[in-house]
Amino acid sequence: SGVAVVAIMTSPESCPHGQCIPCPGGPKNNTPQSYTGYEPAAMRALLNNFDPYLQTRNRLEQLEAIGHTTDKIDLILMGGTFTSRISEYQEWFVKRCIDALNNKESADLNTAKKRNEKAQSRCIGLTVETRPDWFRLQNVDQSLYLGATRVELGIQTIYDDILYKIKRGHTVMDSVYATKIAKESGLKVCYHIMPGLPGSNEQRDIDSFRFIFGDSRFKPDMIKIYPTLVIEGTALYEKWKSGEYDALTTKKAIKLIAKMKEYVPEWVRIQRIQRDVPANQIVSGVKKSNLRQLVEQEMEEHGKRCRCIRCREIGHKSLKEPVYLNDEDIVFSVQQYTASDGIEIFLSLENKIQDTIIGYLRLRDINFAHRFELRKEPCMIIRELKVLGREIPIGQKTDRGIQHRGYGKELIREAERICLEDFDKKKLFVLSGMGVKEYYRKLGFSDDGVYLSKYLKS
Repeated sequence: SGVAVVAIMTSPESCPHGQCIPCPGGPKNNTPQSYTGYEPAAMRALLNNFDPYLQTRNRLEQLEAIGHTTDKIDLILMGGTFTSRISEYQEWFVKRCIDALNNKESADLNTAKKRNEKAQSRCIGLTVETRPDWFRLQNVDQSLYLGATRVELGIQTIYDDILYKIKRGHTVMDSVYATKIAKESGLKVCYHIMPGLPGSNEQRDIDSFRFIFGDSRFKPDMIKIYPTLVIEGTALYEKWKSGEYDALTTKKAIKLIAKMKEYVPEWVRIQRIQRDVPANQIVSGVKKSNLRQLVEQEMEEHGKRCRCIRCREIGHKSLKEPVYLNDEDIVFSVQQYTASDGIEIFLSLENKIQDTIIGYLRLRDINFAHRFELRKEPCMIIRELKVLGREIPIGQKTDRGIQHRGYGKELIREAERICLEDFDKKKLFVLSGMGVKEYYRKLGFSDDGVYLSKYLKS
């Protein structure tokens, strides 16, 4: 998808509310909460004594050893409830990660972030994973200061009775509120959803997807689907052992997720299906690591295709079939929808003949922002800009590559036109990864608090 993903884990720490019934790991197992310790990222963290600098350097070296370009880094902070950690730990953790990308230690976080703007390995996006009840206004502000561009919220389900049953410790309204303030701050929002939880059934799980993408209080930009797994040492394991709970079988999960996918709009990206837990750690539940592929086959057998971004993006489609890139076949697609009390515009460049998406931009009309930068005058904000395909090193261009051909600039120009002409707003913001700020400055944007902004002229 055009970038190199570097996932780094925090040190073991209990969640503030306690432990959910299905949740493995935690300090007693010397693993971050909700991880078994046998996931690749968790094993890398343990090997490096949970030092973010060493984890990041180790992952960069691994990627380079297998031929990956590491110019554009999508940095993901995993492990428990990151935003509940003390602010000093959060800042130390992020600084160590950025120092590793810069391959140079800085005196403080601000210096590290500034240095990364022109580093060899630039942080084009930073993701924090957390719980909805730990993403209040102050958590959003702290995350923005750290350089975050995306939040992954452990929603798990949209049913309060199930949240109560699994001892989740938050409500559906917490999820609604966290989603809204994240979007109004310019952040991208990814949901983690767990089909097959205690108290759910096939119809409730299918209906949950209908509500998530039909009810404007939700509508995340991305989603991860994690079928509930039974892992030894959890409270759910005890329920399974006593016969109180049955996990989804692989066959049932395939059919269920295939039906759920039918409700996913074209402006959503399904980031992942199935957790990265080794099969030998799963007592009951889906043990197939290629679950996404099996779901695709199930849909194809019934004459259906997933319409999510990932299933149509040029990089993934070119692995399955020849994709021809002719500029005359590429057209703008504009989808407008209401989400979290605001209007969202999903702009994309697509080849309609081959049903392929080349790049896209998320534009939001700001109405209820708490950030002072966004309250000064009427404005809109670019929450995401992405050109897909194989990662091309910064400053280079290839005949066959998609990146660095001007598609990003086209999307921004169209966003500027929509902002000015359709919404009559003269100021456009962007929440940029620290390593992409130089790109936006060249297009006339200037630093404006944690954002960049531009006054538009007719």
